Amino acid sequence: MRHTAAHTRVVYTDCTLCYHSCGCKVTVENGRAVAVEGLESHPLNRGRLCPRGEAVLENVYHPDRILTPLKRTNGGLQEISWEQALDEIAARLDRLRREFGPEVLAMFSGSIGVENLEMAGLAQRFKAAFGSPNFFSVESVCYRMRIRARQITFGKYPTEELDSELYILWGHNPDASDFPLKLAIDRNLDRGAKLVIIDPRRIPLADRADLYLRIRPGSDAAMALAMIHEIVANELYDRRFVEAFAIGFDRLVEHVRPFTPEWAEEITWVPAAKIRELARWMARTKGASIYQGTCTQDQTAAGVQASRAFSVLQVITGNINVPGGWVISPRPRFGNVGLGVSGDPLGSDEYPLFVDLWGRRSPYGVVTKVPEAVPDRLKAFYVVGGNPLVSMPDSNAFREAFRRLDLLVVHDLFLTETAREAHYVLPACSHLEKWGVAYTYNVCHCLPYMMLRKKCIEPLGGSRSEWWVFTQLARRLGLEEHFPWRTEEEFVRFELEPTGLTFDELLHEKPEGAFYGEKRYEMPPSLPTPSGKIEIYSEAMARAGADPLPVYLEPERSPLSAPSELRQRYPLILTTGHRDYYYTHSQFRGIKPLQAHSPEPHAEIGPETAARWALRDGDLAEIETDRGRVRMRVRVDPRVAEGVVFVPHGWEGEQNANLLTDARCREPIFGYPQMKALLCAVRKVG
Repeated sequence: MRHTAAHTRVVYTDCTLCYHSCGCKVTVENGRAVAVEGLESHPLNRGRLCPRGEAVLENVYHPDRILTPLKRTNGGLQEISWEQALDEIAARLDRLRREFGPEVLAMFSGSIGVENLEMAGLAQRFKAAFGSPNFFSVESVCYRMRIRARQITFGKYPTEELDSELYILWGHNPDASDFPLKLAIDRNLDRGAKLVIIDPRRIPLADRADLYLRIRPGSDAAMALAMIHEIVANELYDRRFVEAFAIGFDRLVEHVRPFTPEWAEEITWVPAAKIRELARWMARTKGASIYQGTCTQDQTAAGVQASRAFSVLQVITGNINVPGGWVISPRPRFGNVGLGVSGDPLGSDEYPLFVDLWGRRSPYGVVTKVPEAVPDRLKAFYVVGGNPLVSMPDSNAFREAFRRLDLLVVHDLFLTETAREAHYVLPACSHLEKWGVAYTYNVCHCLPYMMLRKKCIEPLGGSRSEWWVFTQLARRLGLEEHFPWRTEEEFVRFELEPTGLTFDELLHEKPEGAFYGEKRYEMPPSLPTPSGKIEIYSEAMARAGADPLPVYLEPERSPLSAPSELRQRYPLILTTGHRDYYYTHSQFRGIKPLQAHSPEPHAEIGPETAARWALRDGDLAEIETDRGRVRMRVRVDPRVAEGVVFVPHGWEGEQNANLLTDARCREPIFGYPQMKALLCAVRKVG
């Protein structure tokens, strides 16, 4: 924190508008934030900010922010006091707990809670103190699958380094979704690093790539298996690494014999010769890394198996714990905000590996099971920092379920589509109005970096932080012993205790942040798996009834697998959820500088597909599935694979992509929704 003049100060903090936690500096004059810039000393963004970060003050001071608690009445949402809101919410929760048991409460944390320790951690603590095991988040539909699949293989979660010798972007578009990686790729391509793009769309970055492969949505695991086949069959694998650090390779050799590049070509649309070329390229490159899209593979039928196959590719090419590959990096240890709770979260009986791996329990329930669980198992839903009616699959099913709830509480900055359905809406603080811990574990060869998220300005109006709200509710419910911190600063001090970095140190001595841990590339003598080694063959998968070696699963609703009647009615492949550089999920849609760049969504199709359905660029079209329909203009682009319709996510109303998806169409191991490879039809409107 730096003072520049009377009543003016510059605060070094981080940005939580996405999971990266880029460094920024905020200029505050007379208590009002007047400027936000990138922090030059931060190793992740190096002084740069994306358009969302640059427009953050438009979001903080937006006239539509909720600044007073709201209660649903016959006349709609009416302003009430905090005392009334908290008293009534606590009374309803207490009644439900006494009548039906505590497990009827479900907590939901949105995307900004993924790396926000205070938001997600306190939500989990509150539900556990209340006695419920049911916690859900966006990690029930993205990214957590990748983490769990790598844990099954390595016992830990290895991460991709920003600096690599060979970038394999597999369904990943950093230009739109990964600002720090985009900066790193720009740097490293200039010094000679190689780039491969695997995507049904020829994204702009593909024009700079050494190899572009157009793949059919949902078929990623098939191509990965063919690459493994090519490397194993031609003995291109790193024998020393595999023999020293992995088990199950002998079983893999026999397992992948049928998965030839020719077999994969029929499934994936990628020529066999190109699959062979990439496999050999990866095998011969030390410092190669596969960069998965944030949820590209997760939301397919073979999501877990694709992530496992990617892990195997990194292992057999010896690209684990080498510069530029995947690295098992040190993680910061924070004060344990969680609490133990009896019972299993929703979905654990059907998808046990998502919850329990070797006795290591995950706090997450399976969110795709929520609509069918209301009201028999779930009667109250508390949403913090999320918009599940837009971000979760099958919006119609979720909306109908939420309308059956006894209590729906939303804690947010804005009146989102979910908030408009709530019984109570509580005004939230932005990240500039509260204290917290910021960290990232994927900078400078995977060294984690930590900052103190500083309270730059006082909360606007009646907005309150998660710590304040949960503490107040806990007191009213007789749970105050579980929330002993007298101030938010005291709570953050508790979080920091095990790290070796103190609150005061990060506030005064290291306000720009500090590296945490020591970079080490050598493999540890033992990994936290039952065997102590990398488990190519997974006994844990076998015990759960899943294939212990990676396999390919065709999407449940595809041109190859769906019933003929469904294929005739919906002849096109639908893939939803591609990113927009100017928004994060459903956030920032009301920010005018961002709207100017991206005022409306577009469904993207290829020119042959457009001609077949008599569509021209800019036409208003209706896209339909067996679950619903949306309307948006089409963008005809030769970069898009023919026969595929790309529909962006995050837009509300009749442009909400999740009106098209189905919560019951699930990946079989973790229960994730198959949102990346469904079937649809498209027609011109008017």
